[in-house]
Amino acid sequence: QEDSDPAVHESLSIENTLWASTVVASGTVIGVVIYTGKETRSVMNTSNPKNKVGLLDLELNQLTKALFLALVALSVVMVTLQGFVGPWYRNLFRFLLLFSYIIPISLRVNLDMGKAAYGWMIMKDDNIPGTVVRTSTIPEELGRLVYLLTDKTGTLTQNEMIFKRLHLGTVSYGTDTMDEIQSHIINSYSQMHSQNSGNSTSSTPSRKPQSSAPKVRKSVSSRIHEAVKAIALCHNVTPVYESRAGVSGETEYAEVDQDFSDENRTYQASSPDEVALVQWTESVGLTLVNRDLTSVQLKTPGGHILTYYILQIFPFTSESKRMGIIVRDDSSGEITFYMKGADVAMSTIVQYNDWLEEECGNMAREGLRTLVVAKKSLTEEQYQDFESRYNQAKLSIHDRNLKVAAVVESLEREMELLCLTGVEDQLQADVRPTLEMLRNAGIKIWMLTGDKLETATCIAKSSHLVSRTQDIHIFRPVTTRGEAHLELNAFRRKHDCALVISGDSLEVCLKYYEHEFVELACQCPAVVCCRCSPTQKAHIVKLLQHHTGKRTCAIGDGGNDVSMIQAADCGIGIEGKEGKQASLAADFSITQFKHIGRLLMVHGRNSYKRSAALGQFVMHRGLIISTMQAVFSSVFYFASVPLYQGFLMVGYATIYTMFPVFSLVLDQDVKPEMALLYPELYKDLTKGRSLSFKTFLIWVLISIYQGGILMYGALLLFESEFVHVVAISFTALILTELLMVALTIRTWHWLMVVAEFLSLGCYVASLAFLNEYFGIGRVSFGAFLDVAFITTVTFLWKVSAITVVSCLPLYILKYLKRKFSPPSYSKLTS
Repeated sequence: QEDSDPAVHESLSIENTLWASTVVASGTVIGVVIYTGKETRSVMNTSNPKNKVGLLDLELNQLTKALFLALVALSVVMVTLQGFVGPWYRNLFRFLLLFSYIIPISLRVNLDMGKAAYGWMIMKDDNIPGTVVRTSTIPEELGRLVYLLTDKTGTLTQNEMIFKRLHLGTVSYGTDTMDEIQSHIINSYSQMHSQNSGNSTSSTPSRKPQSSAPKVRKSVSSRIHEAVKAIALCHNVTPVYESRAGVSGETEYAEVDQDFSDENRTYQASSPDEVALVQWTESVGLTLVNRDLTSVQLKTPGGHILTYYILQIFPFTSESKRMGIIVRDDSSGEITFYMKGADVAMSTIVQYNDWLEEECGNMAREGLRTLVVAKKSLTEEQYQDFESRYNQAKLSIHDRNLKVAAVVESLEREMELLCLTGVEDQLQADVRPTLEMLRNAGIKIWMLTGDKLETATCIAKSSHLVSRTQDIHIFRPVTTRGEAHLELNAFRRKHDCALVISGDSLEVCLKYYEHEFVELACQCPAVVCCRCSPTQKAHIVKLLQHHTGKRTCAIGDGGNDVSMIQAADCGIGIEGKEGKQASLAADFSITQFKHIGRLLMVHGRNSYKRSAALGQFVMHRGLIISTMQAVFSSVFYFASVPLYQGFLMVGYATIYTMFPVFSLVLDQDVKPEMALLYPELYKDLTKGRSLSFKTFLIWVLISIYQGGILMYGALLLFESEFVHVVAISFTALILTELLMVALTIRTWHWLMVVAEFLSLGCYVASLAFLNEYFGIGRVSFGAFLDVAFITTVTFLWKVSAITVVSCLPLYILKYLKRKFSPPSYSKLTS
C-alpha cells in the first residue's frame, strides 16, 4: 500500500485474496492468474471414471459367443448334409439367416428394461427412503459382492462430535462431572470481577507472578480456568446469529442485546470437532459470543463481556497437525500464545510431563478423538521481536513456507501443557446389526480411514466390525523390506484374526510383497487400514479386484472417497455432512449406512436372480424356434426354406411372448423379510450358480428337446396334406413358451397372470384374423389355412398332445429335483 506515509509491505496470502463475485467499492485490485485449466488442483485430482460393466453382462456375452459358434456350426452341418450341391455358399448364408434366431438380439433390450425396472423398485422402496440409483447398468452387481470397503467418519459414524472428557493430568472430568467444572468457572470469574471492580491497578500485578513462575503448584480451580479459557479462544469458530423479526428497526441497544442472545446462536467452523469444543465451553459457562478478523469476545457466567484481540493466527494444516493463536487480553494487556493439536505433534512442544502419552492412549481406546491444549505467556518485547521476524519471513520470495514455519517453531518451545480433550464421534444408527448381517452374508469388510490407529481400532470394535472374541493383529510400522518380511511372517502364524495396518506400512508391504500380503489379508475376517490417503483407498480396491477377481463394493460419504467409489465394481455414496460429492459420483446413493443391508440382501439378490432367469429364458426362446427350423429343413431334404412367415417370427419375439417373459422381473424366490433374516442365503449368490455354463447347457438341452418334439409331433400328426403343420406347430410353440414361463416363476404376482392371459388372447385373435400367415406361404403347396380348421376338435387335441409331451417331462423333473435336492431358499419358503 504505497499511498500510506510509510509504505506497508504485505505478503500475498489467503487473507488478502478477493473471492469470486466480490464487489470492490473503492481502490484498485491486482489480478494474478496462477493455475488454470488442467493445472488446477481439482482437475489434477480427478481421474476418468471407467464405464462399469456388470459380471452378469460379461457372462451373458460369453454365452452369446458360444451361441454364435453354434449358429455357424449348425449352418455348416446343414450345407454338408445337403451335399454341397449347386451354389452351396448361397445356401450357407440362407441357413445362417434362417437360424439367426439362435442369437438373442432381444436379450439386450429385455435386460436393459429389466435393469430400469429394478432401479425403479429400489427408489420406490419405502424401507430405504432417499435411495437414488444413478446407473442403469449394474443393479445385479449388488447381489454378487464379496468385499465391502468402507470409510469410517461420516459412513460408520455420524460425524457429529460430542465433548466427553477433559484431562488435566492429575484429575479427569467425564460427562457426569461437568457440573464441577461449571462451578469452578463461576467461582473464578466472580472472584476476578470483584477484584477488578475493587481495584483495577492491583489486579494486574497480583496475577503477574503466576505466569512468570510456573514452578508454583497451581490450584485445580485456576488450572480449570486456564484450560477452559484456552479452549474457548484457540479455534477457528465463528458464532452466527439469525436475526429475529422486529429487532432490526429498533434502537442500537436492542441490536446489541439481540446479538448475544443464546437462543439464535449457531457456530460455524470447518471441522465439527472445533464446534463441539466451543459448545462445551458454552455449557460450562464461558460463551463465545462474537468474532471478527481482529477480536474474539467471550461472555463470562456473570454476563460480563471479555474482549481479546487476535494478533496472529496459525491455521491447522494436515502437515503440522496443530493450530495456534496469539491473543492480547483487552483488560490486562497480557499476550498469550495458545496452541492445540494432535498428540503426535504436541508431545515434543510441551514441557516435560509423565501423563500425556498414557492418557492419549487411554482415550483413543475409548474411541475418543484427542486434542492437546497448551499455552505460553509472551512479554511485549518477545512478541514484537517475533512479529518483525514473522513479517520478514512472510515477505521472502524463496522457501517462504519453510521460513515462516521456522519462525513459528521458535515460539513453539517449552509450552505449558494445560489439558487433553476427548471428543466422541457417535456411530450411525444400526451400524452394528448391519455389519453383523453383512458378515453373516459372507461379505468381507475392510475399513479404510484417515484416522489414528487407536481410534480406528476402537471404532472397529464398537461397531462390531471386529467381533469381541476375535484377536487383532496390529501391524507394526515398517519402513524397510526386512522389517516388512518379519512382520508378515509374524502375521502369517496367526489364524482367524483381524488385521490393523497403517497406510505407510501398507505402502511398504505392497512395494515388496504385494502378492503375499494380499493373499494373507484376504483370509482375514476384517481388515482396518488407518491413515489412508484417497489414492491409497482406490489402490486397495484395484488390488483386490486384480488379485481375487471377486466383486468389490466401496461405500463412503466425502470427497476423499470418490476415487475409491469410482474404482470399485459397485460404488455406494452416503449423503452426509461432508456434502454430496460421494453420492453424486457413486452408482447408488443412500441416506444412511444401515440401508446397505436391504440394498444388497433384497434388491441385489432379486436383481441378480431375475436377470439370470430372464437372460436364459430369452436364449431358450431363440433356441427352440431355431431347433424347429432345423428339424423342418432336415425333413424336407435340407431345403433352406423358412418354416414361419416374417410376421409370425416378429410376433413370436414380441407380442406373443414378450409380456410373460418380461414379467420374470417381478419374480422373487424368497420374501424380503426372509432374505434379511437369513443373510447366509446371500453366500450362494456369490458363487454365481444362477447363470453358468452348466445352467446354460441345461436350457440348451431343454430347447432342443422341446423344439424337436414340437416339430416332429406336428409332422407326425398332420393330415396327408401339408397345410396345417404351421398352425399346429406354432400354436403348440406359443403354449409351450407360456407354460415354460409358468414353470420358471417361483412366486406368482397378479401382473404375471395378466401377462400370460393377455399373450394367449393376442395369439387367439391373430389366429382368427391373420390366417393367411399360418399357411406355408407357398401357393404350390395348395390352399391357405381356413378358419374352420382351427375350431375343429382335431386341431385342439393335436395341439394339446404336442404341448403336453413337450412340457410334462420338465414339470416332472422339476418336481423330483425340488423333492430330492431342494435349493437352500426353498427350505425357508416351505
